[in-house]
Amino acid sequence: MESRFTRTERVYGPDAVKKLAGSRVAVFGLGGVGGYALEALARSGIGALDLVDHDVVSLSNFNRQILATGRTLGSFKADAAKERVLDINPDCLVTVHRTFFLPDTAGDWDFSHYDYIVDCVDTVTAKLLLAGMAKSAGVPIISAMGTGNKKNPSLLRVSDLYETSVCPLARIMRKECRRRGIDRLKVVWSPEEPVQPFTDPEDGLAPSIPGSTAFVPAVAGLLLAAEVVNDLIRES
Repeated sequence: MESRFTRTERVYGPDAVKKLAGSRVAVFGLGGVGGYALEALARSGIGALDLVDHDVVSLSNFNRQILATGRTLGSFKADAAKERVLDINPDCLVTVHRTFFLPDTAGDWDFSHYDYIVDCVDTVTAKLLLAGMAKSAGVPIISAMGTGNKKNPSLLRVSDLYETSVCPLARIMRKECRRRGIDRLKVVWSPEEPVQPFTDPEDGLAPSIPGSTAFVPAVAGLLLAAEVVNDLIRES
């Protein structure tokens, strides 16, 4: 009998699809990378998804964020994401956390409830906190490194953080993770040298804001989701 996940079942088998339906995954950050990661997780039949983001959809999101449409402009990304997930899979249990993940809010989460954590946040502080809390809870985590100012999605790859190079964000993360005793962290990253962004004082963006494409963050998000799905199935 045909279902939403019939084609997925043909790849992985019925037991794997049941495993995904019984899994709970938290996605921290629902921007260019996180939105596509969430899209693939929802379409893979993950049974419970926690969505963590405090931003609203803005015009500057439209070039790369799957949640950014005319209908969602001005909406909280977490609310738009919930609606989209339920359109894809009405049986999914979606929990919205309309907040930033920071040291003063970290106590709101019990990571032991999750089967996997997906880190798509922008700040080093939050990334380090996520990695540390995931390690303490014994929950697998995968973290997105920098995708801004990059053009070539074919260079994206998955490895341990300590195998990365070139990426400025990964360099900072390596240093800080060593200091905190985090000896491994699965990441999606690219060795592509970032371009120097063009700046225009009239575009409304701060000079420090990176440029972005429609495809590099999207591919990074899909790679994150693929690792989550395949890891969850391998554990079943």
